[in-house]
Amino acid sequence: MPDDAAVTVGRSGRRAGESRTRESILEAARNRFGRYGYDGATIRGIAADAEVDPALVHHFYGTKERLFVAAMRLPVVPSEAIIAVLGGERLRLGEEFSKHAGEILVRNMLTVWETGYMGSALLGLLRSAPTNDQALTMLREFVTNTIMAAFSEILGKGAASADAAERRYRAGLVASQVVGLGFTRYLLKLEPLAAASIDELVAAIGPNLQRFLTGDLSVQKR
Repeated sequence: MPDDAAVTVGRSGRRAGESRTRESILEAARNRFGRYGYDGATIRGIAADAEVDPALVHHFYGTKERLFVAAMRLPVVPSEAIIAVLGGERLRLGEEFSKHAGEILVRNMLTVWETGYMGSALLGLLRSAPTNDQALTMLREFVTNTIMAAFSEILGKGAASADAAERRYRAGLVASQVVGLGFTRYLLKLEPLAAASIDELVAAIGPNLQRFLTGDLSVQKR
């Protein structure tokens, strides 16, 4: 039996067996994600720690991302939220979407940070990452495997690049801006970024994101 196996007590008002099972899985997941990072924590390993069949973990939580969301108490699945927001804007704007994708993205991400939609939980990871190797590993792997993957999927539907490697590169550039903006504005509270309005930041950063999404990234020879 692993040292980080979970032992939990069911809550009143819920079916005791199912409640205890869910809580055991979540506790095992938190331990695994904290110890091994997002990539290293497997559904099979979490199930073993919780002393349940892996199929039961899938039954309750579906994917590893959804389990991470539940274990870390994130209010939404970030990749699904990104795809839903940008996908909805694409349907609304049609061909105009590609011309304004950078502005749309930065406006929506700032709204996410500031409304607490999922901002508080992500800020918690950002706050811990510089001083905690486990939090840093989880944040890096989570951004790589979920948020960047969502950007890459959006890029694959009508952006300038059709190559998977280039889409991933573009998604990484976008992620660097989004995560960096969150860190400097909400944690460092660096002025005048912290006091700037969303409209001001959209105007300043949107064009950069637009270039990362659809612009020319080639090295210019002098």
